[in-house]
Amino acid sequence: MNKYLERLYNGMIKENPTLILMLGMCPTLAVSTRAMNGIGMGLSTTAVLILSNIVISMLRKIIPDQVRLPAYIVIVASLVTVTELLIEAYLPALYSALGIYIPLIVVNCIILGRAEAYANKNTVGLSAMDGLGMGLGFTIALTLAGMFREVLGNGTVFGLQVFPESWEPIGIFVQPPGAFLVIALFIAVMNAIGIKTRQRKLVESDGCDMGCAGCSMAAECKKAQKDTENKEKGGTEL
Repeated sequence: MNKYLERLYNGMIKENPTLILMLGMCPTLAVSTRAMNGIGMGLSTTAVLILSNIVISMLRKIIPDQVRLPAYIVIVASLVTVTELLIEAYLPALYSALGIYIPLIVVNCIILGRAEAYANKNTVGLSAMDGLGMGLGFTIALTLAGMFREVLGNGTVFGLQVFPESWEPIGIFVQPPGAFLVIALFIAVMNAIGIKTRQRKLVESDGCDMGCAGCSMAAECKKAQKDTENKEKGGTEL
């Protein structure tokens, strides 16, 4: 796979910052009461991620190691300030909904983590794609959580009524406990998919590691082994 596409795929699926790496949980749990809030916070973070990765990658050979993290925070804080002012000017409703969580993007562990783990070691192009992939992965997780909570908690999606008025909303899903339930469900699904993928790769490419107790193919392996032993015994008797 092309390196640029790989960074995009990793950020969105394989290394999703929220559902796989468990990063940025504070805004995920707080602002995902509605799908539109999730998109707004996700895209804001994506913009800051891309620009901060680009700037840090360009300056990676100039910034001394002793002041590396303070320099990253200054860069990210400047970009977040610009983003906050733009949202306040052109999207006041979204600005009111997100509130304090916009300036808190400065200390979002996804942004500082990608700056430290990737942007300061790679080229501008790859760093930009890494920021885009991680940002889109974060946006997808927030939007899905917001849609799920909004549907069950209010009976709407993006403000549009999807259930009849007689349907009784489940209020807990628009409250803090609902955020934990929804995110836990999504993480469980991602882990289940990941476990199956690892098992398949283990059998198809790496061979068996003899961990029969936790292997879904243990019964088939035992049957095949027994058939092989029976054939060998039959050949010996002849």
